[in-house]
Amino acid sequence: MGITGLGHTGFWVQDLTTMRDFYERVMGLTVTDEDEELGIVFYSARPEDEHHEFVLQRGRTAPPGAKLTHQVSWRVDSLETIIDFHRRFRAEGIEVQQEVTHGNAIGIYFFDPEGNRNEVYLRIERDVRQPFRKTIDLDQDPQQILAQAERLLADDGPAYQPVQ
Repeated sequence: MGITGLGHTGFWVQDLTTMRDFYERVMGLTVTDEDEELGIVFYSARPEDEHHEFVLQRGRTAPPGAKLTHQVSWRVDSLETIIDFHRRFRAEGIEVQQEVTHGNAIGIYFFDPEGNRNEVYLRIERDVRQPFRKTIDLDQDPQQILAQAERLLADDGPAYQPVQ
């Protein structure tokens, strides 16, 4: 018997209304349950498969800027979705830390309204020794982005093999 995966995670928040708007409207998550009295909201990216993967609850006691969580990473289905998030974050004025290739993924690191770091990423089926993190330009068409990611990987010279 052992761990089979991460079931869900969550944040204590100060402003549930603002955070709820961000994760519903900007991130596109679905509310699956909530309790207004307790100030808790449950979210899923796949409500037909998983009741919740993410939770927000009022009650954050850490001061603004306190580092509580390294990051929450959200896997996406396509490079076009990454490009859509790139445009959406720009239009929303979302603080983006870096747009990157990890050799085995292309993603965007960003901060939610209370400063929690998140990542949206597309897994690329290859094994690349980590950490590998190079800035990538997402203001290009998908084929140019993939070509740039390949060049950055080749320029750095790490050994990699396709995932079997």
